[in-house]
Amino acid sequence: MRYYFELRKDKINLNGLIPMRLIVKNGNHRIRKNLATKTLLDDWNNELQIIINHKGNPFYEDYEIFNEIIASEKKKVEKIFSFFKYNELSFTETLFNEKYEGDDVKVAIGFFDAFDEYIRVSRLTKTKGTITKYGSVKNFLIAFEKSKKFELRLDNIDYQFEEIFMDYCYNERQTLNNYYAKIVKTLKAFLNWAFERGYHSSLKFKKLMAKEDEIEVVYLTAEELMLLYNHKFDNASMERAKDMYCLLALTGQRHSDIYDLNDVSVSGDYLLFAVKKTKTVQHQVFLTELAKRLIAKYEGTIYYPIPRISSQKLNEAIQKCCEEIGLTEEVQLTRYCGSKRFDETFRKCDIITSHTGRKTFITNSLFLDIPERIVKAQTNSKDEKSFRRYVKISEKHHKRELDKWNVLAIDDNKN
Repeated sequence: MRYYFELRKDKINLNGLIPMRLIVKNGNHRIRKNLATKTLLDDWNNELQIIINHKGNPFYEDYEIFNEIIASEKKKVEKIFSFFKYNELSFTETLFNEKYEGDDVKVAIGFFDAFDEYIRVSRLTKTKGTITKYGSVKNFLIAFEKSKKFELRLDNIDYQFEEIFMDYCYNERQTLNNYYAKIVKTLKAFLNWAFERGYHSSLKFKKLMAKEDEIEVVYLTAEELMLLYNHKFDNASMERAKDMYCLLALTGQRHSDIYDLNDVSVSGDYLLFAVKKTKTVQHQVFLTELAKRLIAKYEGTIYYPIPRISSQKLNEAIQKCCEEIGLTEEVQLTRYCGSKRFDETFRKCDIITSHTGRKTFITNSLFLDIPERIVKAQTNSKDEKSFRRYVKISEKHHKRELDKWNVLAIDDNKN
């Protein structure tokens, strides 16, 4: 690996100043970087790779700045070369450019330096929500390292780490199993990314285990949804929140996709837009008659096709709406923290959120015997494991209905 500065003699300006560029070479790789530096041909010392300057020079102040830039470039490139050498990485143009464009070049690959890079690179392909989750996991791991005084490295995520981490999560942070599983899933994805880039050679992280518990699906029954749909709220913001929620529940879409509706069109019986989470272009959403009425309600207004409310504000408003229409029966939810079981009772109105809109559509669609493939297509569902939860609920519902036949057996025994 070597580098040098080159004068671009084909770009001389009216003052006779020649622009410069940095050349980085390694084998067949040749990388060129244009610089904001210029010099007269006679003032450039090619051997020392510096602009010769003196106070009598008409470009003295400019040369002072240009030499600082050259010195800074030298320091940056040498750090990047040290990065490849120290970490025993093969030189690649892509990795060099990533380091060169970064704000600060660190020679050693620290755990959190690599995590920051992982987040930065992921911004190119992941949604804003996913990036936020990555940031939350990073902060959780920082807190773990500080609390347990366990120095995280790319090569020490093994069974010993797992034991200490589980103790921290379950005993100190009271982390529920499903959130623990999400942290481990993100951690393993990050470490796999770092492994593929040659940042470490340990595969012990692949043995980390985290199983998600099957939890209750919270949804509105068809009767509850229609009670909400038909209720006219005096408060305008509650009315708009109700309508946005009902569109989610009548179409099965994610809050993020309805909230981010920009380039959207209504064509006959369909709403057409791009889905951010699954990167589906021109996703077709069938509009039932009830959904069409909601959209028609806002035609010609600034809210068209539907009011768009942030997830937090929608959650607050829709819970007030559900309370007003009387959805206050008690619901018990069971969660696990390690092996410890927690049973909590809530009013149903207090656990209705933007996420339950999609769940309401899927669950009630299966109750109505709409084929799974149709429901999946409408909701753009890709996660088979998550979808099976709704199928199980539907099967239980059918069993309850079919159990009514047992009344005949009871009556027959009496006879």
